[in-house]
Order: sequence, then C-alpha cells, then structure tokens
Amino acid sequence: MPRRSSRLASAATQQPPAPDGTKPRSRILSRAIKSEASLDTPLKGLGSSTEAAAADIPTLPFADAQAFRRYMVEAGTAAPGVWLKIAKKSTMIPTVTYDEAIDEALCCGWIDGQRRPLDARYFLQRFTPRRRRSTWSQRNVDKVAALAAAGRMLPAGTAEVDAAQADGRWDRAYAGSSTIEVPADFRALLDACPGAARTFDSLSRAARYPYLHRLQTVKKEETRTRKMAEFVELLDRGDTL
Repeated sequence: MPRRSSRLASAATQQPPAPDGTKPRSRILSRAIKSEASLDTPLKGLGSSTEAAAADIPTLPFADAQAFRRYMVEAGTAAPGVWLKIAKKSTMIPTVTYDEAIDEALCCGWIDGQRRPLDARYFLQRFTPRRRRSTWSQRNVDKVAALAAAGRMLPAGTAEVDAAQADGRWDRAYAGSSTIEVPADFRALLDACPGAARTFDSLSRAARYPYLHRLQTVKKEETRTRKMAEFVELLDRGDTL
C-alpha cells in the first residue's frame, strides 16, 4: 500500500484493518447495481484488476463531513481513493454519514462506488476521484444544483460538472430506481411474450432496475435492441439477472 502523507492521515482518527475476504464477482455486480448512487460508476470493469486496486486504498473513519472534505481536498483528484468507514444509523456513533459523504464527494470531484459490510457497527463505502467519462445519475445532477446554489462546490467538483455538460453526459443522466420507467418498446416486447412478462412483472422495483438501467445507459441503439431481446429470452425461461 502506498504511504500516505501525515497530513492526510491526520484527517482520520484511526485506520481499522481492511475487510477480510474478496466478494465473488456476481455479488460485486449485484451490490453495484442495487446501490443507486454507485451506479454513477460504469458497471463494466469491476473485474479482478479493479478488485486488486480496491484492496490497495486506505480504510479511514472521519468524525464529520468537514473532515472528509478536507481529506479529499488535500488528496486531490489523482488519489487512489479511500474506503470510508461509516457507522450504522442504529449505533449512534458519530461519523460522517453516507448522505453527507455523497454531497462532499460531489463538491470535490469524487464519486462513491462499491459498498462492503464490515461488522455490527460499521460498513465501508468506497470513494474515488471521478473517472474520465463516468456517467451521472439524475439524483446527483439534482444534488449538484443544490450544492452550487449553496456555494459549496469546489473547483475540482465544478470541473467535473463542466466536463460532463460539455460532452453530453450531463444531459444523459440516468434515473434512479425510484423514478425510472419501463421503456415503451421494452414493454411491448414483454407483452408479446407472456412468460417473460409474468417473470418481469413479479420482480420488485429494485430487481427490475438492473434491466432498466442497462437499457437507459447503453450508447448504441443496436446494442440496446440486442439487450432487450436477450432480457426477454432470459425472463421467458424464468431466469433473472
């Protein structure tokens, strides 16, 4: 693990050990899909090389949002990231909360990613500088508007917003699981295949989201058409993602 400067280390009160074990790829994908905010990070590329890189970043707790903000400012956008140790709500332990961390990350040009369990009191949430060409969720687009209005955005965060607006990613921001709708053409394909429709309609909103998110974020129309056919075939067999 690369050595951290004393200034960065001082932003946290302690450094607990990294979580034991490596999640299977399927479970990593499942967690990435189910976390709406983490979907700002592209789903592909979550293979062994990314998992190995994740093991090399520090695990740190922060007492409050300002401490985490200072850490990201000092670390900059070339940093490998951090596993943020966050106390569960039921514990009443004073740490930065997940929602607070999301806001500060947007201000600093960072992004949340994979979540991991730690123990009965804490979970780990990965935060990294936003990668070039990473997608944006509509939820985070809306958050940035509020943060900018409050004067909280920093230059690094504003630069990421400007880049996304310039290349079209801002306008292509995808909906979250609570607001995303079933596309009409996908609905028509489902209705034409009763078995697929029954399977899909039996799914919870969260379980439907992986299908809808992928259809919304795919770049090429021919790829989207192929994906819809694959999903219908999968669902018709009674299988799911």
